[in-house]
Amino acid sequence: MTAPRFKEDTMHHLRRRHLAALLTVAGLAGVCPVALAADKLPPVMAVPAPVPNLAPGARQPSAGGNPAAAPAAAVPSSGNRSKKIGDDMECLLEPSLVANVGSPVEGTLSQVLVDRGANVRKGQVVARLNSSVESATVTLRAAQEAFGQRKVQRNEDLYRKELISASEKDELETQTRLATLERKQQEEVLALRTITSPLNGVVVERFLSPGDHISQEKILKLAQIDPLHVEVIVPVDLFGAIGTGMKGTVQIGAMPGGSYTATVKVVDRVIDAASGTFGVRLELPNPGNRIPAGMRCNVRFVR
Repeated sequence: MTAPRFKEDTMHHLRRRHLAALLTVAGLAGVCPVALAADKLPPVMAVPAPVPNLAPGARQPSAGGNPAAAPAAAVPSSGNRSKKIGDDMECLLEPSLVANVGSPVEGTLSQVLVDRGANVRKGQVVARLNSSVESATVTLRAAQEAFGQRKVQRNEDLYRKELISASEKDELETQTRLATLERKQQEEVLALRTITSPLNGVVVERFLSPGDHISQEKILKLAQIDPLHVEVIVPVDLFGAIGTGMKGTVQIGAMPGGSYTATVKVVDRVIDAASGTFGVRLELPNPGNRIPAGMRCNVRFVR
């Protein structure tokens, strides 16, 4: 093949590759590509030579031959980064305690007595498992205990009249004590099938219904919102200026009643290096669960 013919084939091949690239870009951009005639193709553009693999941390050279500057790392931003001690800072209201309530024993739910949004008290019965077998066992052990006690009372007279020995009397009394312990044990087993609330709060979510079999599943999700936790991210410049026991004025835009007073309970001792901030938690009394958790707020620390 002559040199002119080889050059012509090479240019034709490059122009076809250029056309394919243009059609691909047009398709990705959602533009209908225009059919180009072979004799109206745009001139071939110079393609830069591929850059060899770089070592970790090395910079890719720029087109001018000078090393390109490495892009700056993204730093998480906070709305409170430029705030001072007397400024209003963004915060978030969160429950002071969250509990996923389940059952310590396996069984079938017979009752779920509360639903989402209900107020619950610590110790309140919120669910029950089917306990017919356990209840019958407690009744049996109680009957055996009562029979043993009557038997001991009858044999007291026989022992005073020396009609039974001391060992026989001791055996009867021991059997009665064992019956009492067995009855208490079965009562504890029965009590495990009654689920109570571990806190004063509200029902966030209900997962199961009567008839569902439970092993390690959650029945309810409860949240204690009295008191509420006020979580705020503070710039590192204020570290040392905020301490436990300090007061803060909390304003909740969506709630009537103006402002509320909260007390600093936790100051983080580890600074987030990326954002230059640290966390502070305040405790806000919420009698009657009037203020819901999950709301955004503003807090101003008071010296």
